[in-house]
Amino acid sequence: MGIFEQMEKFGHEQLVFCYDKASGLKAIIGIHNTTLGPALGGSRMWQYQNEEDAVTDVLRLSRGMSYKNSAMGLNLGGGKAVIWGNAKTDKSEELFRAFGRFVQSLGGRYITAEDVNTTVEDMNYVLMETDAVGGRGDQSGDPSPVTAFGVYRGVKAAAKFAFGTESLKGKTVAVQGLGKVGYHLCEHLHDEGAKLIVTDINPESVDRAVRDFKATPVAPNEIYGVACDIYAPCALGATLNDETIPQLKCKVVAGAANNQLQELRHGDILKEKGILYTPDYVINGGGVVNVAEEFNPSGYNRDRAYARVATIYDKLMNIFTIARERDISTARAADLMAEERISKIHNLKRMYVAE
Repeated sequence: MGIFEQMEKFGHEQLVFCYDKASGLKAIIGIHNTTLGPALGGSRMWQYQNEEDAVTDVLRLSRGMSYKNSAMGLNLGGGKAVIWGNAKTDKSEELFRAFGRFVQSLGGRYITAEDVNTTVEDMNYVLMETDAVGGRGDQSGDPSPVTAFGVYRGVKAAAKFAFGTESLKGKTVAVQGLGKVGYHLCEHLHDEGAKLIVTDINPESVDRAVRDFKATPVAPNEIYGVACDIYAPCALGATLNDETIPQLKCKVVAGAANNQLQELRHGDILKEKGILYTPDYVINGGGVVNVAEEFNPSGYNRDRAYARVATIYDKLMNIFTIARERDISTARAADLMAEERISKIHNLKRMYVAE
């Protein structure tokens, strides 16, 4: 499928290819929908196999941000950026400053922040070239602890709906991915008495979780088939697919990764198997709520941000209830909720208001 065909299919507004020879920057900025406001979404750095994979990723991620920001009740649209490169060897001040200039060229249509393999320090370089940066070191900083808190609240909501109690004590949780969010989630789960099974492509991350949380390690390709109560995908997207879903031995899927379902129909398959799927862009919405708080006219307030993130529990319980009452998957129920808000504001904005 061609790029314009994909943009038409998923409703994207803009795709920006960014190249700077001096710094070696190769990046793509995807803006999905700005009905609710400027597009907000982080910048991911990844060593893609080819250009097609990078385009597919940024289109999926930016669309997911539209739904996430809508579901969180934010006046922000959805966007995302992918920087094509090796995060261990290719980072430099000039690369991120070059990226910042491209962000600035969009005139406020896109606000960036940290994401997979990018840090507050990286965004400080971007900030030298544009003010359109969230998760700033001089304000809320790294949003991953807040994201993890929201995911933890979401796991408890899913447990309440699936098992009749939100307590995670004694529950076995299989965590795929021990990056910034995955590790902080493990902290919450361990503190409540959950038993952890973990995996990551980085052996050092696994060793850390085993040491800190007495977790049981498994190989990356074995995590799908382990017997557990809750499976928590916290790595990259599209890991719930035709190959992996038949392997699952859990009652709940609730994790931090974006775009966990390879296709929407995989949410239907999980429903058919009696597995409660916790829609990713709702459960992992804490980070974007925290970043959005930086743009509050009264300034960033940590307590206010965490209080809003805590409501992820209630949002998910509502989605679970709607899905059950309408006999649809939780993924479709979440989409309906997000699309309804975007549609209402779209209709409102048809009336011209002088600025």
